[in-house]
Amino acid sequence: MKTNIALIGYMGTGKTAAGQLLSEKLGKKFLELDWIIEEQAGIKIPEIFRQGGEITFREMEIAATKSVSTESNAVIACGGGIILNKINTDRLRINGVTVYLTAKPEVILKRVSVEKGQRPLLEVEDQLKTIIEMLKFRGPFYERAADITIDTSNLTVNEVAEEVIKKLKEVKDYK
Repeated sequence: MKTNIALIGYMGTGKTAAGQLLSEKLGKKFLELDWIIEEQAGIKIPEIFRQGGEITFREMEIAATKSVSTESNAVIACGGGIILNKINTDRLRINGVTVYLTAKPEVILKRVSVEKGQRPLLEVEDQLKTIIEMLKFRGPFYERAADITIDTSNLTVNEVAEEVIKKLKEVKDYK
């Protein structure tokens, strides 16, 4: 039986906020993959991107995913690009149900615009255009990896957590 919940989706869809609340409601430990990577690297993610680029970050993400995938009874909030390496989603699905959180591009932009300098892939002139393009490219990867999909555009964090709990009851190999 699977005991983990892995939250995937683009930045700003609510993975961390909903994940923290979900872990509280279900009595599971909360693991934020980006925080784990920062702790292991000793620097923040924007600095990892500046020093080593996206490839270095993705290598660190693969290593961190490998370590958290062996956990049990955890809610794992994953970085938005985790689906770019199939090995990550394969590992997460061994002991976990994968929940894809989505949101409309305009909602994502509004949510992430308060985090200036914290989103290296959005250090561009036209952020909305970049979000739309990245969602178009990543969408099939998210969909392929997902056991459950929830649109968070018009939901509060509590409503997202409750929707995840409701949908988990329909997953036959989740405990």
